[in-house]
Amino acid sequence: MIHLENVSKRYGRHVAVDQLNFTVKRGEVLGFLGPNGAGKSTTMNIITGYISATGGLSKSRRARYIGTAGRGKEKNRLFT
Repeated sequence: MIHLENVSKRYGRHVAVDQLNFTVKRGEVLGFLGPNGAGKSTTMNIITGYISATGGLSKSRRARYIGTAGRGKEKNRLFT
């Protein structure tokens, strides 16, 4: 499950994500679309914990590792 409530991210005076709200339940599929600069990558980085939000609440259950795909040093991890 992924739950975002009023999530915001600011870089100085620039607002990258502005009070975003959504919930994705286990088993649901969500399309995350938008133009360049809309905050998609920033939002995903907040969800994964790579960066922190400057406001709001982000909850996600830890992804369960189920395998890898790829060759050599380049591997893509698969999660559920």
